[in-house]
This record gives sequence, C-alpha cells and structure tokens, in this order.
Amino acid sequence: MLSLFLHNGGAASKGQLRYVATRLLSTTTTSEHFDIVIGGGGLVGTTLAAALAKNDTLADKRVLLLEGAGEFKGFDASGPYQNRVSAINKNSIELFKSIGAWSHIEAARYKPVKQMQVWESNSDALIQFQHDNFASDVACIIENDLILDAVYARVREAANVQVLNKARIECVRLPKDTNGRHSALQLQDGRSFTCELLIGADGANSIVRKEMGVDVFSMNYDRMGVVATLELNDDACDNSVAWQRFLPNGPIALLPLTDKLSSLVWSTTVSQAKHLKELPPAEFVEAINEAFCRQYARVELADKAVQVLNSFFGQQAAQQQVQYPPRVCGVKDGSRATFPLGFLHASSYVSTGAALVGDAAHRVHPLAGQGVNLGFSDVRYLVESLAAGAYGGFKLGDTQHLIKYERKCLAKNVPIMLGVHGLHKLYSTEFSPVVLLRSLGVQLTQNLPPIKNLFMKGAMG
Repeated sequence: MLSLFLHNGGAASKGQLRYVATRLLSTTTTSEHFDIVIGGGGLVGTTLAAALAKNDTLADKRVLLLEGAGEFKGFDASGPYQNRVSAINKNSIELFKSIGAWSHIEAARYKPVKQMQVWESNSDALIQFQHDNFASDVACIIENDLILDAVYARVREAANVQVLNKARIECVRLPKDTNGRHSALQLQDGRSFTCELLIGADGANSIVRKEMGVDVFSMNYDRMGVVATLELNDDACDNSVAWQRFLPNGPIALLPLTDKLSSLVWSTTVSQAKHLKELPPAEFVEAINEAFCRQYARVELADKAVQVLNSFFGQQAAQQQVQYPPRVCGVKDGSRATFPLGFLHASSYVSTGAALVGDAAHRVHPLAGQGVNLGFSDVRYLVESLAAGAYGGFKLGDTQHLIKYERKCLAKNVPIMLGVHGLHKLYSTEFSPVVLLRSLGVQLTQNLPPIKNLFMKGAMG
C-alpha cells in the first residue's frame, strides 16, 4: 500500500505515512515476535547481533537480524585485496576479541599501522603519530568483508540469533510506552514482526530513525571519496605507515595493506572524483604520485611561522622534515570506486521501543578514520546498557535504561564528530590567515607531546 501510494506520485506527509503504516501493520494477521530486531546488517548491525549473542545476560533473548543484501558469500583470504577497508582502533579490536571474532581476522590477513604522518600542502606544517619505540600499533587496516566474515561466523554459531536476507523494512510502528505494547514492523515482502526493542542499523536514510521522529542535522559536503587498491614499487619494504596529505580540494590518504600494496582514500570535488575514476590506469597512478609530492602554492607567512615555532622548540624540531610515501606503480583492475561524503547526526539515539546505531545515528567524514569505530563504540555501549537494564528488571525497550546508552554515545561521539567536521572546513580553503592558523595548530601539536598524545589516544579509541 505504501509503495503504491508513493509510486502514484503522492506527496505523503509524516502523519499520512504513519496512518498508512498503522493500517498495514494492524491488518496483518500473524506477526512473529522477537525480543530484539536489528533493522540492517552491515558491519555495525552484524557485529551488534554477535555481541548480543555473546553477552551472558542477554543470551536468552531471541534476536532477528534483517539484512537487506543477499546471503553473504564469505571472504577468501587468498583472493585479491578489496578496495573497501577500515582503520580499526584499539577499542574496536577489544570488541572483536570479546565476541571471539579477532582470532578469525588474525588468521586471515590485516596490516598493523606503526606510524601516521599528516602534512599540509600550503605550508611546511606536519605531524607524526607513533608510540615510543613503536611499541604498539596506531591502528590496523582490515578489509570490510573480512570483518563481516569474522562476525558472521559468530552469528551463525548463536542459537538465539536468526538472520533474514533480502529483508527490507517497509514500515514501522513504535509504542508510546512499554505497558503491554511492542514495536512492530513490516517488510517489503509482506512479512511482519513485533519486538521489545527495534534497533535501527539501517544507514543514513534510516526508516527506524524517521519513525522515531527525532531531529536530524545533515550536510552534503559536495565532495566524493575515491578508493582503489594500489601497487607499490619494488623499493617499498616495511610498508607500515599511514600517509595523509591535505590538498586544496581535500585530503588524500594511503593506507598500508601489505609490503607491496596500499589502499587509497582520496576526498575531493565531485567533478575531480569522476575524472579520476575514468582516467587510464597510468594517468591515475601519476595523479596519485603527483598529489603526494607536488609543490602547491605556498603561504609564505605560514612557512615562516612554522620555522620560528620549530626553532623555539629546539634543533630537533627545526630539523624535522617531511617523509614521502613509497611510489605507486600500478592500480588493481576494477578496484576504483567513488562514494559521496557528508555529515549527519541525530538529536537523539533512543525512543520507547527503539534505538539507533552506526550511520543511522551519525555519519562523519573519513579523514580521521573514525566512522566505523564510532559505530562499534555504539555496539559496546548499547550491549552494556541492555545487559544492565535486563539484569535490573527493565524491559528492553524502556527509555529509563536506553537513555544511559544515549548519554555515553553522545559524550564520546559529539566531540569527535565536531572535531572532524571542523577539520574538513578548516582544510577546505586556501585563505592565507586560515592556512597560517591551521599550520601553527598542527606544528604546536607536533611539538607538544601531551597534546599530541591526547589526539593519538582519541584516534585509538
């Protein structure tokens, strides 16, 4: 009914949509009941299902995972490296260990990052992150499908979790209170379900979030990300550094995969992204090498300010020089892809009978590698809050304990998201006073270990 209305050109108001949803759900004769329904799979939703199953307090709860895609085909660790990877921080790794997924990843393949270098194209400002004597990793680069493979292995072992593939939500009805009422939803194929708690893990266009009626602040950056798997020349040996350079149109990053392979994430204008995707391989490779090594227009005042600042902090700082990444010599066939960039944040993550995780609650620029890590942090906080509430006798959909999950998430997510958004805006201009200020900020951070360690701890979770 809802699809027919929309296809006929109806301009449905929120009230009309809710009325249609109520009619659809109220006319359904049989609705299977679960304790928890997760609307949306992907990295965050599937990890959440595995974490719920692993928690002793919640192990008796029936969980339904609705995955919009077809059945996951698994991951071939002997196959070619994939173009969608994530920089996974320490907290996310601890989550994987707690649900028994990390050993699966370790047995396949991943690349530890020992050092990160970030530098400016309009001045000499740079910052390098690493632990003393490289005693610990800054992050680990892992292919997204390998993470999915690891958490799906845990989900398949769980007796209390059921997975439905090609299951897309058509409409949702949430209760006003938990007094005998349940959340309800209907799929596009007509099947319907009720549950104590409906969790929206259904991405930036979340149907669950829309039904919750929360305010959303979103922004299209008019930028796109270009990803690809790159081959490095034979001079590359210990490829364990993540490189990021801020260009006039956006940052370009090279993330290590193996000693001879790296993953590209290049944020730029829509027109340039489309151009880069269509370039012949040799020209594409040359564009990448030029982006990392080219001398862009300099802001002389910023360069002088950086030199003065380094001199103030001593000879070691004054002699500090930019290192350059290994030269790219090829791009894997079929590995180039583009995706839109933007910002999104929901004003609330919970309501009676519902909660949001991952991109359904927040979306951030990939320049700091925090997007999926924030989603995994949501998983950890939500499972902890649900377990504590269940142990205390609360219903799963009761906002009295769900609000504790929201507070923890907001306290962590908002500062990180505002910081990343601010960096995007700060590095989206070549205006000389702004270049001067951001260059001084970067160089101060580089030369003041307490501040740099604070940033590094934030990036590592």
